[in-house]
Amino acid sequence: MGQKAPLRLRDIWEIRVRLQLTGKTRDEALFDLAIDSKLRACDLTKLRVSDISHGQRVAPRVIVMQQKTKRPVQFEIMEQTRKALESWIRIAHLQGEDFLFPSRIRDSEHLSTRPYARIVTAWVASIGLDPVLYGTHTLRRTKATLIYRRTKNLRAVQLLLRHTKLESTVRYLGIEVDDALEISEQTEV
Repeated sequence: MGQKAPLRLRDIWEIRVRLQLTGKTRDEALFDLAIDSKLRACDLTKLRVSDISHGQRVAPRVIVMQQKTKRPVQFEIMEQTRKALESWIRIAHLQGEDFLFPSRIRDSEHLSTRPYARIVTAWVASIGLDPVLYGTHTLRRTKATLIYRRTKNLRAVQLLLRHTKLESTVRYLGIEVDDALEISEQTEV
């Protein structure tokens, strides 16, 4: 099994367009926020409306506490994601302390990670990708990988993911240590 693959830009747009065409407002908001936030599934599913908004408006930048590390993480919410979230909040009649993605099952207040994983599997399969190769962590890795490929800036990705060690970021991105050293040698300070 190993590490789950990140989505390509083309994959992101295919999923996003399918969600828009089918009118799946919650899924569109969930998908876009998962990509933008780079949060783990356990953190994403427990977000409250007040974590990402000020009144009726979704904030362009937010800080949330990570469950695993107990450290704050800051991320930007892009305009398209803000619009999707605002539509979802309005349609679902959500208020400040409500969970952003409430559970459809009475036993749980918020969407749990297992149903979220099934949702991600459905998204991936809908565009013809092998669901075995992708999972919830795919969405966490996607933006970080796209940023790295575009900039080759390991430190920026390390900061965005809040990794304490650069080696963790290198492993996380799936790049070889030799590649990282080559990049480092080419960058003069």
